[in-house]
Amino acid sequence: MEFLTWTIEDGVATVTFNRPPANALARGVILEINELLDAVENDESVRVILLKGEGRFFSAGADIKEFTSISTGAEFSELAANGQSIFERLETFSKPVIAAIHGAALGGGLELAMSCHIRLVAENAKLGLPELQLGLIPGFAGTQRLPRYVGFAKAAEMLLTSEPISGKDAAQFGLANHAYPEEELFDRAQELAYKIAKKSPIAVKAALEMLQYVKPASYYEGVKAEANAFGTVFVSEDAKEGITAFLEKRNPVFKGK
Repeated sequence: MEFLTWTIEDGVATVTFNRPPANALARGVILEINELLDAVENDESVRVILLKGEGRFFSAGADIKEFTSISTGAEFSELAANGQSIFERLETFSKPVIAAIHGAALGGGLELAMSCHIRLVAENAKLGLPELQLGLIPGFAGTQRLPRYVGFAKAAEMLLTSEPISGKDAAQFGLANHAYPEEELFDRAQELAYKIAKKSPIAVKAALEMLQYVKPASYYEGVKAEANAFGTVFVSEDAKEGITAFLEKRNPVFKGK
């Protein structure tokens, strides 16, 4: 694969995102995540997947430059729906998926992390959904998953202000399981992964299946509505201004059109 590499040891597949400088989630990266799941789903040597990012970040978000090649709301809605489908597969995967987050997990990077079963973070990491800062909204089920972890009020604050929270705060709010000093993060993540890998694969699979029953029916309605809204917002003048301003490294001027 072009953007993902992995090694397998003692039942743990350690998967590394490597798309410098920020491990942005281009469409190719998301498709490779799906290919990865295809590769390990029936591989008995893999019992746990551990995701991490190469370099300074876990993933700093979507590849904004790719958005400039899409012109219609329907295309943006399809892009969102495809990403949602792959992230849903990750969340419902039959083997545990652990995210080890350092540096930043922003936008699509956080949406990816929220699709994992367990999140461990560096205390100094930044986690957030900054899409509104660009005149956009999250499109990979971020509006639906974030409230499940941090509650409605905190999710509304994070979405509407676009301000990230620290890894330490993420653990306190329930967005992450544990926060560690960055230099300890990967070792702690490995310890947890190896501990889970020793459990019965049959029992682990059944436990993961049971956890899916806590999703309310409204969640599935919500992600569909999010994909549609994603397409509608992306063809607005404000969205075009936000994307252009981001690429030009200036502050956007939104006009509500």
